[in-house]
Amino acid sequence: MTADEGDLPDIRRDVPTAIHTQISEHIRLRIASGEWPAHYRLKAEPELSQEFGVSRGTLRRALVTLIEEGLLRQVRGRGTFVTSTVIEPAIAQKLSTLSEDFASQGVVTSTVVRECSLITPPPPVAALLDVSRTTRVLRLVRVRSTTEGPVALLFNFVRTDLAPGIEQTDFTQSSLFGVLEGTYGLKIATARRTFSAEAASPEVAEALTLTAGGPVQYLQQVTYLADERPVEYSDVWIHSGRLRVTSLLLRR
Repeated sequence: MTADEGDLPDIRRDVPTAIHTQISEHIRLRIASGEWPAHYRLKAEPELSQEFGVSRGTLRRALVTLIEEGLLRQVRGRGTFVTSTVIEPAIAQKLSTLSEDFASQGVVTSTVVRECSLITPPPPVAALLDVSRTTRVLRLVRVRSTTEGPVALLFNFVRTDLAPGIEQTDFTQSSLFGVLEGTYGLKIATARRTFSAEAASPEVAEALTLTAGGPVQYLQQVTYLADERPVEYSDVWIHSGRLRVTSLLLRR
């Protein structure tokens, strides 16, 4: 059962409200409540129409309404996603991790694992990972440092149905993507990253040796396998004074 199965309401055919309007309102409420967060990928139209008990034409009419409102966006070949509330320019770049970037540049780093445990995910994380709210996922909390001090605080949530036993891994020595690909044979293909500037919370400030309220870069990411299943969600806070994020931009 996925995050949204069992939540779809019965469509009322004995009321004057049009069926496609009822569907639009249901999806609108899920988005407003945060249950379907930004970047959440809706099920394919055949699945959704079957769950709502309506034709694909009726479902598509409801989706078009929400697309026109700016709540949903369709990506050719990928599906329909909940939009972000902020403007996100499309940036093309190589999908790599911080540890891979540091290694390629010859930068020596160390990792402290603060937590590596199985938890019941918060509803937005369950939705982004496309798992039920009772499914246990790995929560991995790490601080990555260079010789200058802590540079990044990472919170990763990983589907354990795709990587059973991953919580036994020593992540002070192993990279997450390296384990997923090397140990479990998963083919990581794409990810969606969102960057923003934030004021450091007390927890982030403590981890990065900053003053609470100081500026940090925040990165949110959902990682997908080649078959388009989401496998990992992450929140990353970066010390702006010790690490710069650079993107390789491709025109068209």
